[in-house]
Amino acid sequence: MTIDATFWVMISFFAFLGLLIYFKIPQKIKSTLEQNINNIKKQIEEANKLKEDAKNILTEHEKKISNSKSEVKEMIDKASDEAEKNVIKTNRDFHSLMESRKRNAEERIKQLKNQALKDIKNTSVKIAIEAVEKLFKNSLDKSKLDKIYSSSIEETKLALKKKSS
Repeated sequence: MTIDATFWVMISFFAFLGLLIYFKIPQKIKSTLEQNINNIKKQIEEANKLKEDAKNILTEHEKKISNSKSEVKEMIDKASDEAEKNVIKTNRDFHSLMESRKRNAEERIKQLKNQALKDIKNTSVKIAIEAVEKLFKNSLDKSKLDKIYSSSIEETKLALKKKSS
């Protein structure tokens, strides 16, 4: 039998396989691969946990945003209601002030009117008295005139006192 190169390649291949098995290289490769697989699984689990945590945080923040929106809406509604109440109150105060001023003006007008009427009456009485004096001076003698004049002045004073009180 002739030993050729393929025979020696086959022998060296089996020797190589024997050495690999002797030094437990396949188990070492297997354990290294299993460690890598376990590390990758752990990393995937951690990534999933982080993903769930991120989802939870996102949900919490979305709830906070939703709550904030409702709080902002409530604040806006409160501010709007308060503004409306303030406008109504201011309007009511303005109208009551104007009504008060109107009443004061009307009262002042009444006072001025009454004063004007009194002044007119007093002036009318004076004019009437002067006219009566002139009339009596021209038509009567002095003694009768004095009596009539005195009595008419007294009557006028009494009449005026009755009307003014």
